[in-house]
Amino acid sequence: MKKVVSIASRHWKALLGLNALVAAAAIAAITTTPKSWTATAQLILPLTNGGNLDANLGTLGSYRESDPSFSSQINPLKIQQAVLSSDALLEKAWKADPERTGSDKPRHYGQYFSVTTLDQTSIMELAVTGSSPEVAKQRTIAILNAYKQRLGELRQANSTARDATTQRQLEQARQRLLKAQTELARFKQATGLVNDEEQTKGLVTAINTLETEQAQAEAEARANRYRANTLAARLNLSSAAAVQALGLDQNEDYKQIRSKLTEVETTLGRLRATFTDRTPQVQRALAERNSLRSQLQQYVGQAAGRINANTNFTTGAEGRAELIQQLVLSESDANGQQQRAEQLRRQIAQRRRSLSALPANQAKLAALQRQADATEGLYKGLVAQVQQSNLDAFNAYPNIQELNAPVVDPKPTSPKRSVMLINAILASIIGSIALLLLLEARNPLLSPKDLQSMKFALVARIPMFKRLSIDPNLGTESEIEFQRLASAVSLQSLRSPRLLITSGMADEGKTTITLQLAYALTDLGFRVLLVDGDFRKAELSHQLGYPHNALGNFQNDRALSGHVVSLQPNLDFVPTMPHQGKIVDLVTRGRFERYLAAAEAQNDYDYVLVDSAPVSSTSETALMAAIVPYVLFVVRPGFSARNAVNDSLEQLTQHQARLLGLVLNGVEAQGSPYAYRSNSSLASYS
Repeated sequence: MKKVVSIASRHWKALLGLNALVAAAAIAAITTTPKSWTATAQLILPLTNGGNLDANLGTLGSYRESDPSFSSQINPLKIQQAVLSSDALLEKAWKADPERTGSDKPRHYGQYFSVTTLDQTSIMELAVTGSSPEVAKQRTIAILNAYKQRLGELRQANSTARDATTQRQLEQARQRLLKAQTELARFKQATGLVNDEEQTKGLVTAINTLETEQAQAEAEARANRYRANTLAARLNLSSAAAVQALGLDQNEDYKQIRSKLTEVETTLGRLRATFTDRTPQVQRALAERNSLRSQLQQYVGQAAGRINANTNFTTGAEGRAELIQQLVLSESDANGQQQRAEQLRRQIAQRRRSLSALPANQAKLAALQRQADATEGLYKGLVAQVQQSNLDAFNAYPNIQELNAPVVDPKPTSPKRSVMLINAILASIIGSIALLLLLEARNPLLSPKDLQSMKFALVARIPMFKRLSIDPNLGTESEIEFQRLASAVSLQSLRSPRLLITSGMADEGKTTITLQLAYALTDLGFRVLLVDGDFRKAELSHQLGYPHNALGNFQNDRALSGHVVSLQPNLDFVPTMPHQGKIVDLVTRGRFERYLAAAEAQNDYDYVLVDSAPVSSTSETALMAAIVPYVLFVVRPGFSARNAVNDSLEQLTQHQARLLGLVLNGVEAQGSPYAYRSNSSLASYS
């Protein structure tokens, strides 16, 4: 807290200026803000019921009036608020405003009113401001009339646009539904899918039956082939040789009958796969087969007598003819059964392809069915929306009713002085903090860490005075500290008695330190000459009570003989007065050095203490280092600025000044007010 007070005291002028500006701005705002009155009115949104519409949407469910997914009002009050703040309504209300001027803009008209909704209700509250109670009321009436007119326009436009849009959407939905249904019907017709489960069972059963018949046909073909081979071996004739031997290979009738017999055998096998032997189709095929066999036997029997058979075979010619007939018939049966087996194999392959394609067809059929159902549901939903719109024409923009007529508060609602004052106080506090942070960041206070980095042969701590005083009797504690400082100075080996007491900035206590150090050195028995080297303010001369008009002027060479005043035994004083113009000429042209020499010639002084102006405020103080070589630098913790102290020490170092010691002014006294430090860092300071 002490540090904050110190920082504020350093920048009190800036803080005073800032707060004066804030106060002036607050006063100006309070006095210049025009008064305004507020009129309020309440509007209620009636809860409408459009009917008891209930529509079945197929797989999409059903549409009912209370279903929120099809509600045309997501938040009716928000919609009404948007209508009230729309540019079109502001335009209408502005044209009827009692204070309308040509320079007003409709888009800024909304600043005169606000709309709020009451929680858990369908009530809106309209607040309108005006420069007088009558203006506020008339403006409220104008806004309400414009609002009702705008609702009628929106309702009419919405109805027209909805009809055109709905009819177009209905036609598009109907076309999509027709297309989906057509695609579904065509796919069913192309694939023949009716009942997925029954068709799958039928295909599996047909495949199993055909495989059984195929196996039977192949077995019969092998049996007939084996029988034909056996007969050929007994006759020592192959089937072809037997037919050729009979001369039947040239007989077209025989070949025709044999080919026909093969076809009938194949047809008979196919019919038996579907029907029983008692059915007319199978009976006719059996009769035709027996007839063809009989004709074939006749042809073979007529030609068999001319065939030479195996000599070891004792059967007569008639026996040979019978065997040849059996051979030919067996061969024909084998060929017929083989063709039948091939035909069954093709049928099985076709059934298997149909079975393998069935899942894909079923999936596509299901997708087409879902698409058709969804399209139908959307179409029904649009139809239901059209019916709902016809049942309730005021769903989107219902008729708003006035719950309370416009009422004007007799007291003005602005300006609110309490709010302005609170804002001004907050602005003052925040601005002051920001200004202090900015100024402190640019030139922060000297910190203990900064003091630790400084190297001085002598360091002294002077306690804080309750008041500045020229009285040598300051009190026991302060007197002891200055005596310790004087003792420490006297112990230093100085080649010159001249000692410059200065500081980095004003108000750090260097003048008081100079005066009290002179008193302390006198108490130790030294002869001291006190010189006021502040040519700008002459603060030491003023404290010692010497008026400016009674002092000499360094610009006059006759004054260089030395104007020495005796303050007390062994303590003399050389006063000065504030000067104008180029004060640096006093130092650079040797006048100050001649003046010191003339003053020192008045007596044999042990120490010459020169109180100078702050280093950062003048240019002549650093130049005095060539005349007064030893410097006692004064800082005031909690008040001195880091940048000013560092810059001052840097200037003194550049001018070859010998920094004899550092005086910490205005601190708590400690056990050792000084310490000898030869090229070592300063002890920790707190």
